[in-house]
Amino acid sequence: MTIRVLLADDQPLLRGGFRVLIDSAPDVTVVGEAATGREAVELARSTGADVVLMDIRMPDLDGLAATRLITGDEATSNVRVLILTTFEIDEYVYQALRAGASGFLGKSAEPEELLDAIRTVHRGDALLSPAATKGLIKRFLSQPDRTMPAERLAQLTDREREILILVATGMSNDEIAAHLVISPHTAKTHVNRAMTKLDAHDRAQLVVIAYETGLAGTPHQT
Repeated sequence: MTIRVLLADDQPLLRGGFRVLIDSAPDVTVVGEAATGREAVELARSTGADVVLMDIRMPDLDGLAATRLITGDEATSNVRVLILTTFEIDEYVYQALRAGASGFLGKSAEPEELLDAIRTVHRGDALLSPAATKGLIKRFLSQPDRTMPAERLAQLTDREREILILVATGMSNDEIAAHLVISPHTAKTHVNRAMTKLDAHDRAQLVVIAYETGLAGTPHQT
């Protein structure tokens, strides 16, 4: 299966470089280019894109607002958004995740990192590494402006709550399975059930919920 990618960046040179790189991979292809946030929203609907590579600073409509519209629209709710960021605008990471982004990647990433990032978010995993950026996310998500009541977690089983905490640390299903001495299939099943119960469309949203309810990032967590 070929992953269909939409490029959303106001710099033609960058879009051209991304297109050459992405189209060089056998399992990924570019299906459209957007120079504004508004174009990104429209093309996400019309191109059948699986993943949008989204810049934050764009004219007409910024990347965060565009992400919110894409993930909030029933017609494009299955589209994954991968935010491109720089160290200068890391304060947007929290906002990007709350807007529905599945992860973020620095513009200085290596070519293979970009391709792997696209594959990662396409399969529904959150792109929350390396460790330095996971720490950054934790800092933003642990701010005292949580708006989600902890009671929302009441519908989870003890095992699902335990796994949600591990998801929030950035663990994959295989890593969770090894940590809890269960099969990867069982770990995946628990993650999927938690996503269904919490109405989260991917693992990144589980991370947001874990922090905003106080389940993760509390003093007893390491």
